[in-house]
Amino acid sequence: MIFSRPMSSLVATFISVLLAATAQANTTSTSNSAAPSQEDMRLYDIANAPQAQRLEDDVRKLVSFGTRHTLSDTVSNTQGIGAARRWIEAEFNRISTACGGCLEVITVSDTVQGKRIAEPTEVVNVIAIQRGKTDPKRVVMMSGDIDSRVSDVLDATSMSPGTNDNASGVAGAIEAARVLSQYQFNGTIVYAALSGEEQGLYGGDILANYAKSQNWQVQAVLNNDMIGNIAGINGVVNNSTVRVFSEGVRFVETADEAKERYFSGGENDSASRNLARNIKALVDQYMTNLDVMLVYRLDRFGRGGHHLPFNKAGFPAVRVMETNEHYDRQHQDIRVENGIHYGDVIAGVDFDFTAKLTALNAISLASMAWAPAPPSGVSIKGQVSPSTTLNWAKTADKDVVGYRIYWRLTTAPEWTHSRYVGNVNEFTLNNMIIDNYLFGVASVAANGNTSPVVFPGAAGAFFH
Repeated sequence: MIFSRPMSSLVATFISVLLAATAQANTTSTSNSAAPSQEDMRLYDIANAPQAQRLEDDVRKLVSFGTRHTLSDTVSNTQGIGAARRWIEAEFNRISTACGGCLEVITVSDTVQGKRIAEPTEVVNVIAIQRGKTDPKRVVMMSGDIDSRVSDVLDATSMSPGTNDNASGVAGAIEAARVLSQYQFNGTIVYAALSGEEQGLYGGDILANYAKSQNWQVQAVLNNDMIGNIAGINGVVNNSTVRVFSEGVRFVETADEAKERYFSGGENDSASRNLARNIKALVDQYMTNLDVMLVYRLDRFGRGGHHLPFNKAGFPAVRVMETNEHYDRQHQDIRVENGIHYGDVIAGVDFDFTAKLTALNAISLASMAWAPAPPSGVSIKGQVSPSTTLNWAKTADKDVVGYRIYWRLTTAPEWTHSRYVGNVNEFTLNNMIIDNYLFGVASVAANGNTSPVVFPGAAGAFFH
């Protein structure tokens, strides 16, 4: 046989063509199954946006109303809870004007009476709603409490600045609205200033009932109660840690659901708990000099907060707060005794720290509102099998590009491993024994945001 070109040249050409074809095939295969980025660069900007000076100005304004006790003056324009809530409403409206009317500012109220409210009293919440563009019924919320108190919970007239407890939380919600109103989101964000907390968590109960009446799919409530103090009564001074409290077993769990959970696990994987884990993961990625302490308890020992009414309503909700409390500065008459200063005054708040915790909220709200809804109908099987299979309801949401499966050892407090599995509704992890791990599924968007992880079954479902 006679070749017009040397054998070596033809072989080289053949190999070159073969390698190019293989590379193209591999590239095509990879691009079809490649996981989206797990970063959204906008969140770095949001993490740096809250301003300590604006927070201080807002806290000082709230303190200027003298007392914000639930039973205080509602008529005066300068003193009492009525003046405070009207100022909050006006501030939300100013923010809305600046963003072209992007916030719907309303009050949600009811008349209540109870152990700490002797006479029928109107409890009024002020909320600002930033409607989602593609999934407006899905809601993530940040809340703080308007009302303040002194030593006597029924004292509605004494000076009660409530600087840290909880002007800091309300100021944080207002500042988060300023920051996030500069963006548009798929899901809805609600900024809430709640009333009646010190008298019995009335405001949260009222808003939770309102959410149900509006058919909101409440995915997350971040209750901020005291986000300004860095000096603990134990002598610790630390501005780089924050606690996030979450319920383990759902408050609304039924007897049948409890039986299922008893045999399959899930006591450490409620939606609220995986919401808390999601917050920590976001802070670890997008913030510096802030460590999230996940506290696997509903709230501080023997105490309560305004996330509880939302948990009672079946909604995922957590408490965000400082790590080092100073009890001399909570629920106290302003005074000096034996050289000790008592009272919740401006001097007890570090506004740079409040800005950090506001940023924690802002990136969490933004990421969840940009991410798709958590998957529903998550189930798992694999008993007496070498492999584990997860199923979920594939959503019609066009923002979902795929799903990510997570797993961890049963003793691990946080998710340690994950795998992107594409836009499917079932996946089998070969040679992974179901008995040895805990598993979950999250929805993934092309913009880099991922929903909180959903544990299989009713124990971990975000929507019921």
